[in-house]
Amino acid sequence: MTDKRVVITGIGMITPVGNSTEESFNNLLNGQSGITEVTLCDTSDIEVKIAGEVKFDPSKYLDNKQQKRMDRFTQFAIIAANEAINDSSLNISKISNETGVIIGCGIGGLTTLEEQYDVLRNKGPQRVSPLLVPMYIADMAAGQISIQHSIKGPSFDTVSACASGTDAVGTAYEIIKRGDSIAMIAGGAEAAITRLGLSAFRASRTLSIKDNARPEEASKPFDKNRDGFVLAEGASTLILEEKEHAEKRNAKIYAEIVSYSQTSDAFHITQPSENGEGAVRAMQKALLKANINPEAINYINAHGTSTLLNDKNETSAIKKVFSKHAYEIPINSTKSMIGHTLGAAGAIEAAVTALSIKNQKVHPTINLKNPDEECDLDYVIEGKRDIQIKYAMSNSFGFGGHNGVLILKQYQ
Repeated sequence: MTDKRVVITGIGMITPVGNSTEESFNNLLNGQSGITEVTLCDTSDIEVKIAGEVKFDPSKYLDNKQQKRMDRFTQFAIIAANEAINDSSLNISKISNETGVIIGCGIGGLTTLEEQYDVLRNKGPQRVSPLLVPMYIADMAAGQISIQHSIKGPSFDTVSACASGTDAVGTAYEIIKRGDSIAMIAGGAEAAITRLGLSAFRASRTLSIKDNARPEEASKPFDKNRDGFVLAEGASTLILEEKEHAEKRNAKIYAEIVSYSQTSDAFHITQPSENGEGAVRAMQKALLKANINPEAINYINAHGTSTLLNDKNETSAIKKVFSKHAYEIPINSTKSMIGHTLGAAGAIEAAVTALSIKNQKVHPTINLKNPDEECDLDYVIEGKRDIQIKYAMSNSFGFGGHNGVLILKQYQ
């Protein structure tokens, strides 16, 4: 059986820089930071005072019942999915049995869990909500999208820390490629800006604390003065569709997905393998599966977290994979503006990569003022750039040593 080709026909996004795809991408192109002081929880006794919060009114998107029965991360997923479906003009009712949903999420309903733990502690076990489990579990974003849109194909969650969103998109791509579905809603969602979330990541010494007074300057991937990532929230979903089906209905096509790879570091629970060895294998494997040479890649959306180890290891890995061509590839970090959305990051960055291909424009990496000597590639620091992109790569590397890489191609 011949493998099916897979294209992206719809995109939905809700991020710290915008409540829609258009708003988010335009603000990224303009180098606008979405990092602000935390308003979602009390940080008076927490060192971390900043985060990438989504500023939205749920009542504009969800009815009262939905708001009460969905954790914040699921609300984000529903909003992004609805936008993506509308953007694609796909009539799901005609192919509901051949359509599926995969939403990556690294943590799940942390807000709900914290609230209900307070209920347990202060009011006793009889007062704990029966909705705790269905609101907390990470697969509920996919479940709620499936229920709302009567989608009856495969529906599940991918959990691979910061690679969850990439693995969701990649797994959906492979399901369509092998002919098991015609279309998939794939993406990632996360909402972990809580007292416990901030405290836990700070305890692991991964969050930035130097720039609490200048939130917009805190996330500085590849900069010598970087001191950690900025915790963020949000969601993105993509409509993946079998190419012939999309063409028959004259769908708008953003880009084609041509490769997805996964590797594991097998090294450490939070630190990347030395010199990015696992990332090297993931990128090489993706290039091999796409059947292209390294020189074919015109743009890389980096994992680019602003942590000491990730940025230098990712740079080292890119240089090992691409050799001299590494210095010719525009590389940027979406996290420089929105922070690290954990399980949603890979999906948001896959969407940004598709939009960059469609528009032939890439956004800058902001706050890179003092380049690290070990980070010496082209990180697009001067502002948005018009470039020709035929092939682009999106990298995601997660706690636990999970590496995911997507390669997207300009639709022709």
